[in-house]
Amino acid sequence: MGENRKLKNSELERKTVAEFKGAAKTPIIVILDNIRSLNNIGSVFRTADAFLIKKVYLCGITATPPHKDIQKTALGATETVEWEYVENTISLIKQLQDEQVEVLAIEQAEGATMLNDFQPEKGKTYAVVFGNEVKGVQQSVVTASNGIIEIPQLGSKHSLNISVSTGVVLWDLFSKISL
Repeated sequence: MGENRKLKNSELERKTVAEFKGAAKTPIIVILDNIRSLNNIGSVFRTADAFLIKKVYLCGITATPPHKDIQKTALGATETVEWEYVENTISLIKQLQDEQVEVLAIEQAEGATMLNDFQPEKGKTYAVVFGNEVKGVQQSVVTASNGIIEIPQLGSKHSLNISVSTGVVLWDLFSKISL
């Protein structure tokens, strides 16, 4: 097989901020519920930018831009991805459900659907909730959600970093919805 040349940054066909804001969005909303790491928040913004996610909600103790430690990992994605701070996650979930958004907690829980088995419905908007690095998604938020999605894990830890979990879930849903 021949040698494949890496693409230069100038060849990547990156969207401008205006082009991103005007682009059709993937019908996925991300809810960060009490995320304490600023680097994790920034990484989620970067992943949301990559998959043209509709919106990111920052809830509870989750910090908001602008902050240098969020910016360090977001690499400007806080300028492209629409976001909003909402203190109370439960009231946000109820509001989204009233708008016909299906809310899915990403958690290891009884009755969870494995991510690889989940099939999104065409034309539906989904909100995925990611929880605190130590405690996960609050039980009250799991209970208020329409469903629970679990990332299958086969190793001994059964624990992924929140920014990794976000990447796995968003890629899976994006690929099922868009491709």
